[in-house]
Amino acid sequence: MANTPHGGVLKRQLCDLELIINGGFSPLEGFMDQQDYNSVVETMRLADRTLFPIPITLDISEVERKELEISPGRRLTLRDPRDDQALAILTVKDVYRPDKAKEAEKVMGADDIAHPSVAYLRNRAKDLYVGGSVQAIQLPTYHDYVSLRCECMSTAARSNQPQPEHAVTPSELRTHFKKMAWRKVVAFQTRNPMHRAHRELTVRAARQRLANVLIHPVVGMTKPGDVDHYTRVRVYQALMPKYPNGMAHLALLPLAMRMAGPREAVWHAIIRKNYGATHFIVGRDHAGPGKNSHGEDFYGPYDAQVLVTEFKDELAIEMVPFQMMTYIPSLEEYQPVDEVPKGVATLNISGTELRHRLKTGAAIPEWFSYGEVVKALRESYPARTKQGFVLFLTGLYNSGKDSIARALQVTLNQQGGRSVSLLLGETVRSELSSELGFSAEDRHKNIQRIAFVSAELSRAGAAVIAAPIAPYERSRAAAREHILSSAGPGGNFFLIHVATPLEVAEKADRKGVYARARRGEIKGFTGIDDVYEPPKAADLTVDISQQTIPEIVHSIVLLLETNGLI
Repeated sequence: MANTPHGGVLKRQLCDLELIINGGFSPLEGFMDQQDYNSVVETMRLADRTLFPIPITLDISEVERKELEISPGRRLTLRDPRDDQALAILTVKDVYRPDKAKEAEKVMGADDIAHPSVAYLRNRAKDLYVGGSVQAIQLPTYHDYVSLRCECMSTAARSNQPQPEHAVTPSELRTHFKKMAWRKVVAFQTRNPMHRAHRELTVRAARQRLANVLIHPVVGMTKPGDVDHYTRVRVYQALMPKYPNGMAHLALLPLAMRMAGPREAVWHAIIRKNYGATHFIVGRDHAGPGKNSHGEDFYGPYDAQVLVTEFKDELAIEMVPFQMMTYIPSLEEYQPVDEVPKGVATLNISGTELRHRLKTGAAIPEWFSYGEVVKALRESYPARTKQGFVLFLTGLYNSGKDSIARALQVTLNQQGGRSVSLLLGETVRSELSSELGFSAEDRHKNIQRIAFVSAELSRAGAAVIAAPIAPYERSRAAAREHILSSAGPGGNFFLIHVATPLEVAEKADRKGVYARARRGEIKGFTGIDDVYEPPKAADLTVDISQQTIPEIVHSIVLLLETNGLI
């Protein structure tokens, strides 16, 4: 939100707003007020008892509320932050403070920041929610995949048949299905690249239901670290001609996923019904975020299928349960894993193994994927030794982190193969953040600026050495999340704690900065009258009172070598 009476929405809010105004989130007609929000969190239903399992909220800060004078009855223009275009008018119904702990527990299943949506809720979502109805002005404008967003990408594209318009909105897509006489449509949700197994799965589902297939990938926000949507859409385009002519249709969904497992599967079913699908494939661990802080899965493998089945009558869309497909070399075909006779040899490549092969340049067999798909992936995944990375050194003032960073810069320049960028705390302060003070919020903002610059450099293949004090755990976590989600193949982040004790750092302080802080001449000084929160999960911990600079640099080089980056 910004200058009254206008508000610039953020990426998640932009995705949500688009699906509110285009009907993808029907029956929602705006951002949830407190009554609907509380009901959805507690019961997966709106206040009128309509099934809707995910809270759709517009968050603002207390400062924004006061500056914009946001109160019931106020009308705000919601703008696209990319081009400042007015998208909708929000009529405020209420402003309320959510219970974020309850929202995390009820919606995501745990208040655990290992869950990306809980991390978002805790580290990025603001303190207040605004509820109210939305009046549409226009849909957001896109400059990527314009032909896909404007016209159909169906298997008819292999022929010279005229292409029907691509349906940006649910009503347009339903009209397209009607024109094509598609009475039954099986929707396939994905946030990952598709390979032979996915093609076989969707064709099998279509064959069993005598239906057509809607490939409906998410191109809004997915899990941090996922393959970027530009690469994925090129993969889907390469895959579409592999379907029988006229069977499948590709449409892009501007959804901000929450990775909420069972609840999310129900949400996805509602969205696909709105887009005209009659059937919806729900897979193993559908929309699961991976492991929690204890190394266990957040959700059971089939919890999503169980919950969707529970609401099947209300959803009015038939679930197609997804059984994992496996390759049988002796038959040279894919079959559902539960249909393979005992003792028959099978082959499979996990997502982790695929990412490893992409990063290392190892071969990806023809039985697993199509050559055109692999080519599209390889274009976006340079060899591991060509990928950028960020070494984030954190520690007290005069802990030795700057000396380590400078020595490391020389060593990596000597290594060659990449440009090396050094972002020292004092340099960044003077060049990027000179207007910021040393309050907790200003310190946090400074670290996020460093994260932004680091991600941009790393995405371009640079080695980035950042060495701020970074005293707060939430700031470091937010920096890590931004780099992992924004740096593409350069999303290689290593947190290095320079754990030199305070007494050692203070004793070696020839400039007398600690002495000035102790005399009260410098306020809010980390380690004296402001806290330094030691990292809970550093990739490497070093200490110049116990190790020499060359030893520390060597340990960092070994960390990079272990990860295949040098």
